[in-house]
Amino acid sequence: MSELDGLEKMSRVELAGLALDFFRRSALHYGMWFNEVQHQLGLEAALQTESEVFPKFFPVALKRLSDTLGFAVADGLPAALSGMPEHQLIKLIDAVSANWLAADGIWFQAVEAREEMSTAKRCNDTCWTRFSPLEAHSIMSFLRLPSNGGLEALETALNFRLYSRINRQSLEHEKGNLVFKMVNCRVQDARKRKGLEDYPCKSAGVVEYSSFARTIDPRIRTECIACPPDGHPDDWFCAWRFYMA
Repeated sequence: MSELDGLEKMSRVELAGLALDFFRRSALHYGMWFNEVQHQLGLEAALQTESEVFPKFFPVALKRLSDTLGFAVADGLPAALSGMPEHQLIKLIDAVSANWLAADGIWFQAVEAREEMSTAKRCNDTCWTRFSPLEAHSIMSFLRLPSNGGLEALETALNFRLYSRINRQSLEHEKGNLVFKMVNCRVQDARKRKGLEDYPCKSAGVVEYSSFARTIDPRIRTECIACPPDGHPDDWFCAWRFYMA
């Protein structure tokens, strides 16, 4: 049997499904590399290494795919993407953000069904210890924000999180501090419509916001004003105060 016999016996739909599964495996393997470097060398080393890997990997991968699929490349991106109208690009960014949240929720539910909510919460909180610094690092790199940029850099970065395209949030200055409020939360809004109590997300939030802020500037400190299961007013779900040490 030749190496291609297995693929040649597949239908077009099966081959398309296999191609997507290859993408899935590749994405998981990329993430496993990050996770293992973090485990062996620490989070900061993993963040720095990934920022070196991606700029080298992406052009190679893009060229190979463009040669195979026959699409044009412009400005280092698929031409169909870089040439897309701005409003469609914003819709695409919003769709990707919503899919990220959907994957997060489905992972949580799968672990909860397999074990119990406490285990799912523990997994969720631990994920935030990795993802929140990664997202902050990625935003700083993309926007070329300066290191130790203080509350000004943090205010800018908070507007470029995945969450910023899903939920409605507000930022205001208060006596030299920066106050962030989650005005509408898709997860909590959905629970509210179902007549359920707020999801107790404070433990994750403390990790999420403090590690995000520290990555932007290690001098920034984070204080939780209120976050479920804490009580909160009707016009926001959680609020956080950031200040310089």
